[in-house]
Amino acid sequence: MESSRGPPRVRNKAQAPVQISAEQLLREAVDRQDVGIQAPTTRFSDLEELHEYQGRKRKEYEDYVRRNRTRLDNWTRYAAWELEQKEFARARSVFERALDVIPTEVTIWIRYIDSEIKHRNINHARNLLDRAVTILPRLDKLWFKYVWMEETLNNIPGTRQVFERWMSWEPDEAAWSAYIKLEKRYGEFQRARDIFQRFTIVHPEPKNWIKWARFEEENGTSDLVREVFGMAVETLGDDFMDERLFISYAKFEAKLKEFERARAIYKYALDRMSRSKSANLHKNYTQFEKQFGETDGIENVILSKRRVQYEELVKERPKDYDAWIDYARLEESAGDHSRVREIYQRALAQIPPTQEKRHWRRYIYLWIFFALFEELEAKDVESARDIYNGCLKLIPHKHFTFAKIWLLKADFEIRQMQITAARKTLGQAIGMCPKDKLFRSYIEMELKLFEFDRCRKLYEKWIEWNPTSTSAWIKFSELERGLDDLDRVRAIFELAVDQETLDMPELLWKSYIDFEEEEGEYGRARALYKRLLEKTNHVKVWTAYAQFETNAPGEDEEPEEDDEERPISEEAKARARAVFTAANKLYRENEAVEDRVVLLKAWKSFEDTHGGEEDIAKINKQMPTQIRRRRRVSGTDEFEEYFKYEFPEDSQRGARMTQLMGNVAKWKAAQEAKEKEEQNGDG
Repeated sequence: MESSRGPPRVRNKAQAPVQISAEQLLREAVDRQDVGIQAPTTRFSDLEELHEYQGRKRKEYEDYVRRNRTRLDNWTRYAAWELEQKEFARARSVFERALDVIPTEVTIWIRYIDSEIKHRNINHARNLLDRAVTILPRLDKLWFKYVWMEETLNNIPGTRQVFERWMSWEPDEAAWSAYIKLEKRYGEFQRARDIFQRFTIVHPEPKNWIKWARFEEENGTSDLVREVFGMAVETLGDDFMDERLFISYAKFEAKLKEFERARAIYKYALDRMSRSKSANLHKNYTQFEKQFGETDGIENVILSKRRVQYEELVKERPKDYDAWIDYARLEESAGDHSRVREIYQRALAQIPPTQEKRHWRRYIYLWIFFALFEELEAKDVESARDIYNGCLKLIPHKHFTFAKIWLLKADFEIRQMQITAARKTLGQAIGMCPKDKLFRSYIEMELKLFEFDRCRKLYEKWIEWNPTSTSAWIKFSELERGLDDLDRVRAIFELAVDQETLDMPELLWKSYIDFEEEEGEYGRARALYKRLLEKTNHVKVWTAYAQFETNAPGEDEEPEEDDEERPISEEAKARARAVFTAANKLYRENEAVEDRVVLLKAWKSFEDTHGGEEDIAKINKQMPTQIRRRRRVSGTDEFEEYFKYEFPEDSQRGARMTQLMGNVAKWKAAQEAKEKEEQNGDG
């Protein structure tokens, strides 16, 4: 079974003693072919026998025809047999009978005509062709047969007459082309022009006009070629315009070194044709400019190509503001200010349909770029101001606003040295739609002008509008500190920390403490830490407090200018340890495991840096141990692993408590036993 599977194995792969060539294989194949059935050869001994045979065959053909009169093969075989017998009259009779039955069958007409031509019966053939084209004038095959016969007989006038009869039926393009080729063969170019003129009226397709132009290019003059192309453009109009016509026209002019004419043709076509219908036209125009134009010409080609693309894009999606922006920048690169203004004005007319800010975000940039263009490129300051004012009037400030517009308007007025107008703009913005960004930018402007009183008033309005803004309080304090008014700084911080809600209170407290520490008021800073710890027990506050105590001098010490190189005193270390100890006790009582672990790590880092061996050993004994445990997942039979911290201090306390409870139990048992003995003794 195994040996029978797969292809047979060739055991002997040696060369055969007798080699068989391909020629030998082909010869054997031919010799072995079966001989086909051949009809017997009929021989007649006298004329009477021939007539008998002919009568018998005619009867057979007549029977065939009588049984199925509409079958074409019966008639054609009958007529062909009569022609073999040289019975032309009988053959014509068969063809005529067939045409009476099926007069629209082209094959019968063609075979009838071919038989007459073959036997040189020209007049008969001409009459047949005349009858055929009269009965079937829409069959080009008959007309082509007719004109071929007349031209073969060198009857050129007769051929033209046939063509004219044919052209009166307005046939397909192939018939007109054949007529034109006839006139070209005999050098009748004017007749060919007349035929082309009639041809383009019947078939005004662009390719036919191009054929006429090529004919004039080969056999006429350049003026005639231009006249043909001009007639084509005028006849087709804008609705039926085709890029192939203009490409051929431009290539003709380029061939004559008329580059300006060719460029004008390309531009004329590109301005009037849509992008979808002029892809090849753009491609050829680009190649033309690269070959014959200059750098500016190539850039203009690319510019016009991209301009058409953007026009189609904004027409399809008029609310695509990014497309409008790219389109305007394209025109800005071209340097035509009028076109740039036109594009921006068309884009600004596409107002967002809803009063939702997300729909206005990209639309606003159209106003911004338009104003910057008028100011920086066109140098038209008044137009830029009008654009800013128009944008501010259009925005629905009751629903939302854009701080960038107000700020750009103010910066614009400052560049024009109109400080009062800039202040008026920002004041109007704060009055209508106040925002943190507006206050911040307004204050920065006044700071640059050293108007500190105005800055104070602005900070007051900012805090009055948004008392929860931590950055406003901090910036206000920085201003007063820069003016060296420390009492006002403290008053501002005190007002800030007394606020019920703040967006980032931790930054405010840090700024307040850093201020007191930098001013050398360590007692005030320490008091601030204690006040802060009354409000929060965050581990970062405790570690920052300990770090502060490490670097702060004692009450009897005087702060030095270079605190970084000053060695840390034992008193400072003790204060820091006291802070760590208090925090550890608090977290142990509140069972805040995670915060306690972070605190102990910070404490250990402190001892590693500033403590002795005993202090390091002491803190190492307090460091927790991470233990892996398992617990059941609620609602299932599965278990999950988790990590738990065990603190040695808690373990020792638990052990001492267990020992104490054991001693109490023993003492209580001893007392009960003693009481029982006394009762038994009395009894």
